[in-house]
Amino acid sequence: MEFLVEFDIHIPEGAPESEVEQRVSGEVAAAEQLAREGHLVRLWTPNHAPDGKKALGLFRAASEAELDALLDALPLSDWMQISVTPLEPHPNDPTSSRTRAPQLPRPHLTLVHRLEATLGEVLDLGEFPQGHRRIVPWTGGTFTGPKLSGKIVPGASADWQTVLHDGTALGDIRYTLCTDGGDLLYVESRGVRHGTAEVLARLGRGDDVDPTEYTFRTTAQIATAAPAFDWLNKGVFISVASRQATRVIYDTYLVG
Repeated sequence: MEFLVEFDIHIPEGAPESEVEQRVSGEVAAAEQLAREGHLVRLWTPNHAPDGKKALGLFRAASEAELDALLDALPLSDWMQISVTPLEPHPNDPTSSRTRAPQLPRPHLTLVHRLEATLGEVLDLGEFPQGHRRIVPWTGGTFTGPKLSGKIVPGASADWQTVLHDGTALGDIRYTLCTDGGDLLYVESRGVRHGTAEVLARLGRGDDVDPTEYTFRTTAQIATAAPAFDWLNKGVFISVASRQATRVIYDTYLVG
């Protein structure tokens, strides 16, 4: 829904200058945040009120109640008289729903599981035109989450990895999971790990490096024949990962 909002600012007589400055600067930051979130579309100053104490704004919100909550949170809210007019599309509006792009929902993440895999001896394939190729076997490990947990199936899990000349590692990770109930999940994942040369050198030596010092992210698809976990077949998943000396850790999220 869209709303036309009129603001009439009345600064109380005798209000401390420091408080006025703090609230005004907070109002600027709040407007920027509302714009980033898609709630504040436009803001105008009427010609008859060039002193900045009146304003007109075009806002978007799911309901008038949501808009009221947004406006009540403004730093100057208790110093303003606010008038809200709900707007409906006009049939002659050139940007009506017939031509306007639809507003898409914002994605959100739900944790599926944390996976910790132990790593075996690396099979080094050498230099290829695409980069240095190697296979990193997963020899075991576990995964735990709100709706499923179990173990990694060794011998059916590995990272077919390509390391570029700058140290960036591109992962082609395929692994098999067995839930506590005996159901099998097959995962195909693509990932990238990159950072500064110094951080990548420490990782290469097997040092424990804080995962905030580098980027290790993957996308994944999960397939299963188990009816109880059919929702995994329809999901899009991303992971935030950490590479340690003898293991790798993934926090995997469902994109909703």
